[in-house]
Amino acid sequence: MNDSIITLRGNVGADPVVRSVGEVSVANFRMACTPRKLNRSTGEWSDGLTQWFTVSAWRQLGENVGRSLRKGDPVVVQGRLSARSYVNKDGLEVNTFEVEATVVGHDLNRGMTSLSRNPRTLAAAAAPAPGPRDEDPDRDPLSDWRAPGSDPWDQKPAASDDGETEESVAA
Repeated sequence: MNDSIITLRGNVGADPVVRSVGEVSVANFRMACTPRKLNRSTGEWSDGLTQWFTVSAWRQLGENVGRSLRKGDPVVVQGRLSARSYVNKDGLEVNTFEVEATVVGHDLNRGMTSLSRNPRTLAAAAAPAPGPRDEDPDRDPLSDWRAPGSDPWDQKPAASDDGETEESVAA
């Protein structure tokens, strides 16, 4: 399958609407993308034409979108792009672009946010509980992934010319 994958950066146009389709949740919202262009001769920025996209997010992503996004929020959306055309009530053909989102997040270039994890699933609940070393704020999380002795900064310095090592000096 050759899907057209797109990444969009813009603003949420209206609060997301979450509904159920069968036993599955879906969130829909409109997203505005307005390109900014620099006029090099004047040094001034100007806005280009705003493009509007309809975004749908399914299942857990949709529920999270409904709880997290509000009108005006700066977001980044990645997903499958599709184009649709229809004839509106005035008899005009209208083209729309829709994105079935696979990733949605706040645009951290324009603000800060924090993550609240979803409640664990049953499979995750069966995993071992975090130990006391996981709660240590001074712990280096990368140390869990390094092989022992692979960190060059953990190496002891070579013996000095007078035969003393760091251990003999400390004694």
